[in-house]
Amino acid sequence: MNILYYDCFAGISGDMNLAAMIALGISPEYLQGELSKLGLDDEFSLKISEDTRKGIHGTRVDVILQGHHHTDDEHNHPHAHRTLRDIESRIQSCALSDAVKATSMSIFMLVAEAEAKIHGKDIYEVHFHEVGATDSIVDIVGAAICFHELHVDEVWCSSVELGGGFVSCAHGIMPVPAPATTEILTGCPTTRGAVNKETTTPTGGAILAVLTDRFTDSPRLTVTRTGYGIGHRDTAIPNLLRVHLARVEEHESGGWETRSARLLECNIDDMTPEALGVAMDVLLDAGAKDVHFTPVVMKKNRLATHVSLLCDVDEENRFKRLIFRHTTTLGIKSMAVDKSILARTFETLDTALGTVSMKNALMDGKVIRSKPELEDCRKIAQEHDISLAEVYQEIGRKRRS
Repeated sequence: MNILYYDCFAGISGDMNLAAMIALGISPEYLQGELSKLGLDDEFSLKISEDTRKGIHGTRVDVILQGHHHTDDEHNHPHAHRTLRDIESRIQSCALSDAVKATSMSIFMLVAEAEAKIHGKDIYEVHFHEVGATDSIVDIVGAAICFHELHVDEVWCSSVELGGGFVSCAHGIMPVPAPATTEILTGCPTTRGAVNKETTTPTGGAILAVLTDRFTDSPRLTVTRTGYGIGHRDTAIPNLLRVHLARVEEHESGGWETRSARLLECNIDDMTPEALGVAMDVLLDAGAKDVHFTPVVMKKNRLATHVSLLCDVDEENRFKRLIFRHTTTLGIKSMAVDKSILARTFETLDTALGTVSMKNALMDGKVIRSKPELEDCRKIAQEHDISLAEVYQEIGRKRRS
């Protein structure tokens, strides 16, 4: 497996990420050519240079906006702000690939949802300070362009250093980490206080939250290339983002794939079984990885239903909205979990009764068990007016032969 590993000992900002991607080998000409598809060339240019922090040499990116320099401080821009709808229509209507568009919008939505929650507004009503600025568009769409151009199998990330102290912004004095950064990185491992500055910006946090498949501070990797993205401050710790391209042997991971996920849970004692059944269908139809109900006894000896839903990390807020809308719960617990998944392959088996699709489970590249698809077997049983057990017997005979 090919891995992109983010080592965020000094946090991450949007421009540090772009610089690190160029240091890893993304062609600056390619990045600029793809960004030109946004139609914003009259609003910004990229200045790419070499720089050093604490003796470590790396790449630096400045997003130059109509004569202004973009720094790590994303909180106080003089530039015109765009709304989320403006950004959405610009991205969707341009000539970038569908994959880059989808990743870009996932990152934007995460920042937008965080801002909306903090300011108590609808996501399309927020006056964006971070999201709306041209440089954030460049940082976020640029991150998506670079990620898809690297063609890695997974992104892994260390705990993310957030910094400390206070920062001045459009709303006045804000604590570090900024409320938006805290919201965006909810469920992700972070550290604080390495320096009394903001080390991770909302944009940087959102890029990591969307792209990362797995957080680990002790990865087993064979590094093939390292890049350093230089930040715009010189702090007590080196203001660098270190990224690695690396390989992981399949057997190192146990012969299966491990992905970060979210487990959402709530207890409900005031819905009918019929209404709960409808809610389960809604959640599964919306693409939840798993939904299951468990009978429990709550306070006042009330019989109730414990609802559990498994989803991808970047889908957490969407499923919280659905749970709140389609159930009576007033609170949802969220837990970061790792899900280990065996590789699967499919093959067809011709039997005397008909063709059946077989699902194989693989570990270390070898099939450890196979199972016929139930719907195929049910259909054959109906067509031949026999029991399901007889269909399974015939499949067993065919496989032994």
